[in-house]
Amino acid sequence: MNPQAKLVFAISLLSGTTITISSNHWIMAWTGLEINTLAILPLISKTHHPRAIEAATKYFLVQAAASALILFSSMTNAWQTGQWDITQLTYPTSSLILTAAIAMKLGLAPFHFWFPEVLQGTSLITGLLLSTAMKFPPMTLFFMTSQSLNPTLLTIMALLSAALGGWMGLNQTQTRKILAFSSISHLGWMAIVIVYCPKLALLNFYLYALMTTAVFLTLNSINTLNLSTLMTTWTKTPALSATLMLTLLSLAGLPPLTGFLPKWLIIEELTKQGVAPAATIIALLSLLSLFFYLRLAYCATITLPPHTANHMKQWHTNKPTSILVALLAAASITLLPVSPTILTVV
Repeated sequence: MNPQAKLVFAISLLSGTTITISSNHWIMAWTGLEINTLAILPLISKTHHPRAIEAATKYFLVQAAASALILFSSMTNAWQTGQWDITQLTYPTSSLILTAAIAMKLGLAPFHFWFPEVLQGTSLITGLLLSTAMKFPPMTLFFMTSQSLNPTLLTIMALLSAALGGWMGLNQTQTRKILAFSSISHLGWMAIVIVYCPKLALLNFYLYALMTTAVFLTLNSINTLNLSTLMTTWTKTPALSATLMLTLLSLAGLPPLTGFLPKWLIIEELTKQGVAPAATIIALLSLLSLFFYLRLAYCATITLPPHTANHMKQWHTNKPTSILVALLAAASITLLPVSPTILTVV
């Protein structure tokens, strides 16, 4: 793709996100979301492969439907209350429609079916944008309307996302699909706490984006798209493979690592709010996700390929690993000791 075109699309993504997160009027927020959608479509379909064109078409249709629902929700609320302010979403029907629309934009269950297919049809870098940057504006709208959302509906959608994200990722062999179901599962953790403590949901999103960026960039640097290729990466970059294992375990939420912090705080907050059963269920459902994270880590570092006798191993390469990958991986592993400082901010 032409570098000038890439620059235009990157600036459009940045400006669309900025418009949405800084707006108070529903029309401006909708405009920012539309700019984002139109800017990411050429990046999805830049390879001119049938899978990429299919992914771009699915993404456009889903995002267009979700944007239309957001516009319909805001118009209904304005018709009933006379308010176009995002924080004044007081009409219950508008609140329900908006929850469904943002769930569709994010890929929350039961509106999650498009996300793994779209991610599978794109490159790793575009998949990283879809998993992190493109979810930030809808999460901001959730944050600004959190006092008006229905906690029962969000809890049901969150538990469904955690269950389906873990269950459907069990039999996947493509790393992009595994990371897509991982994203759906993490969105469940954010959705279940957004009503009770919106800042905690945003903290969870930031840490999720940090860890996911480290995983995507690591997979991109070792050029790995499926588990069979991942099994041979220890011959090329053993140190990077070991770091990838720790980053995946952090993404799973195991205790000494960074990913344990949001799960710990969310379970604590849900217990304080008197919804301990939901906290227990979502904690148990996270074990499903832990299984495929462990399988990824196992393939990356612990196991050898099953056909080592006749398999040509890949030699060490002199291609240097980006310093950004090292910094993100280090942050994904070691941020738990600074949690008291983070807690004072939250």
